[in-house]
Amino acid sequence: MLQVEEVSVFYGQVQTVREVSLTVGEGEIVALIGANGAGKTTLLNAISGALRVASGRIVWNGHDITNLPLHQTVKLGIGYVPQGRQLFASLSVMDNLLLGSYVQGKGRWRYLLGNLARLPQSPGIQEKLKLVFQLFPALPERKEQLGGSLSGGEQQMLAIGRALMSDPKLLLLDEPSVGLAPRLVREILGLLASLREQGITILLVEQNAHAALKVADRGYVMEMGRIVAEGTVKELTASDRVRTAYLGRIE
Repeated sequence: MLQVEEVSVFYGQVQTVREVSLTVGEGEIVALIGANGAGKTTLLNAISGALRVASGRIVWNGHDITNLPLHQTVKLGIGYVPQGRQLFASLSVMDNLLLGSYVQGKGRWRYLLGNLARLPQSPGIQEKLKLVFQLFPALPERKEQLGGSLSGGEQQMLAIGRALMSDPKLLLLDEPSVGLAPRLVREILGLLASLREQGITILLVEQNAHAALKVADRGYVMEMGRIVAEGTVKELTASDRVRTAYLGRIE
């Protein structure tokens, strides 16, 4: 489904991703773990089209999408939930969700901020709203509330819901556990299995290795811009290096 082939990326003048290769197969949950500053977010930005690739290539379902702009990758079926959520804080929950579905509008919508909920919505958009509200039952209760007034957990739910409105086949999740209490982390990451049941493949970036490896099928470990380990969850958790550096202890 997704192949990243020897990709290098610079953030300004600094090379933060160095010849990284990884794959994500259809229906998988793949975790990318590593310390802060390892280059994980930069790699997701390159895959999504938010940052330019200096060398190497990114292949999506057999097609080279290297340096395709972000709005084009969304149309191809790659959804992105960025670190920090990046919601429209002054817009309602419903407007945030409807903006996420803009690619389904095929140019027929205008950005009427504050009035998006009054615009005609296609059956496809209604189906996506139904799915989002089923996955996150707190959101319909707050659909008129401003996105910026939600709790941290609710904002993360809204950020994921907004990405789901674009009907992604692959969801890139960047540090969804940041700033959340352990109970909410379990709740958010526990939803990934439900997303897979909806036909969504997931590439999950996490510093919380324990949490990520509990929900993933396979994983990669990134250090100093390079992939230094990869394998199934069983293989990674059996690695002394991974357990010592990222899991806190050797069991």
